[in-house]
Amino acid sequence: MSEPSLFDVLSAAEAQGECLSYPVPQNWKQGRTTFGGFSSALMLSTVYNRHADLPPLRSALVNFTAPISDPPLVKTEILREGRNVKTIHALAEIGGSVAAQATFSFGRAQDSHVAFDCPAKPADAPEMTEYYFSPDLPRPPIPFLTNFDVRKVEGELPFMGADRGYLRLWARHNDPRMWNRTEGLIAIADLPPPAIYPTLKKPGPNSSMNWIFNVLSEDIQTRDGWFLLEHQLTAGRDGYSSQVMRVWNTEGDLIVDGMQSVIIFV
Repeated sequence: MSEPSLFDVLSAAEAQGECLSYPVPQNWKQGRTTFGGFSSALMLSTVYNRHADLPPLRSALVNFTAPISDPPLVKTEILREGRNVKTIHALAEIGGSVAAQATFSFGRAQDSHVAFDCPAKPADAPEMTEYYFSPDLPRPPIPFLTNFDVRKVEGELPFMGADRGYLRLWARHNDPRMWNRTEGLIAIADLPPPAIYPTLKKPGPNSSMNWIFNVLSEDIQTRDGWFLLEHQLTAGRDGYSSQVMRVWNTEGDLIVDGMQSVIIFV
């Protein structure tokens, strides 16, 4: 029996109705917790299951409070429903304690004279070379990576002692059923390793504290499921780092723009 994809997990939870307790398959683990993109997708999926006719997702603030090692129970609450924007809070609990939480803002399109073009994807982005799964590069022993097809474009791999923290990748879900779902986009946006990792000279654990991102397009379609991911380090000191994270589709449209705070235990 093949290992469950994100689609399989979300589908199983949808069948539960109101009581959404998600399994945590081994192939979605990251150290002693669950891959953050997976956890974020679970909370977003719960919101979609419990609240019908939502406008497109526009923005989210995710807080990773504690390791998700056991099946979390996810609850949701409408914080505010305005004329254009609806804001919903999602809470993932394990044993009655908060493990993760997110605030999602959904908004209807509005007539506006403002039209500012987003940064286009880098000109060299279409050039794709093997990354994690190339014959000459060992696959990192991180279970959740097996759910994605990933190709390096630019930057250094983790723990190379590089002079900058930067990595650009093409990536897609191995399961085509996740290619055009917003939960799939959110999961893949968190895929690259912390942007500070290329500057380090030895491996060490990390823990994401929070993640804020804006979804800049209602249309998240992309050719054959591929997205271009870019993580860039902005600062790192005292055991904490800050990074900018962007996602483009294959047409060069910026789809996700965000930033993240990561604790570095080295």
